[in-house]
Amino acid sequence: MLRRLPEVPSIYECLVCGYAYEPAAGDAKRGIGEGTPFEELPEGWRCPVCNSRKSKFRDIGVPQTPSGFAENLGYGFGVNSLTPGQKNLLIFGSLALAFLIFLSFYAVD
Repeated sequence: MLRRLPEVPSIYECLVCGYAYEPAAGDAKRGIGEGTPFEELPEGWRCPVCNSRKSKFRDIGVPQTPSGFAENLGYGFGVNSLTPGQKNLLIFGSLALAFLIFLSFYAVD
């Protein structure tokens, strides 16, 4: 069964400089209000960093969602449905815990 992700506007990244247009933040420099989707930006809008055209942007997906195809999120041990931030916390938290356990062996006589 496919899971439907909520309808949240995608983030678009400039291919020239790497600037990411986030609809939730808008573009105060160019007078674009918060919540304006990329598709609704005027045709004359340009990147606030490098002044590239709208055609130089690509869709990089919805923020804070699991990466990959929706039909693959149910496989594995549940880690496929984690966001990148949750995966980082799981990986580095486990490493820190293992390091603390390793150091605790020095306290054993």
